[in-house]
Amino acid sequence: MRYPPRVTVVEVGPRDGLQNEAAEVSTADKVAFVDRLSDAGCPVIEVSAFVSPKWVPRMADAAEVFAGIRRRPGARYTALVPNVAGLERALAANVAEVAIFAAASETFSLRNINQTIEQSMAGYQNVCARAEQAGVRVRGYLSTAFGCPYEGAVAVARVVELSEALIAMGAF
Repeated sequence: MRYPPRVTVVEVGPRDGLQNEAAEVSTADKVAFVDRLSDAGCPVIEVSAFVSPKWVPRMADAAEVFAGIRRRPGARYTALVPNVAGLERALAANVAEVAIFAAASETFSLRNINQTIEQSMAGYQNVCARAEQAGVRVRGYLSTAFGCPYEGAVAVARVVELSEALIAMGAF
């Protein structure tokens, strides 16, 4: 097996780590958290998510957080987007890179985003097409690639198929 000559660590704490916190985290504290990660030299930081505040209220201030952070030269500051509406909000906030998140198991996809894998991939195709028009990079996630908490083992062939589909639509 050949390994890549280099990997990049993507810090998702400001988004994934804070999105389900029971306690309210202020916008100022989120900005300070991202700034400290920048100061520590993190090469890629997923700052927030442009998702529905109805479903993920902790990310309602995504645009304000992006407006407040200090951007270190050479670092990348990304946002998770579930659909074209989220992408448009990210574009309005001057986000230069977004992430999309598919799942390798149907049950996880339905429970996480209330869509089948097929539905989510169709939506992500639209996100990638619009992002390409806007000159914005798209990073693709594949949740449950190493197993699903609901279904157990996930077939390697399915992971490969979905990974190839994400790459074909323009995600890296």
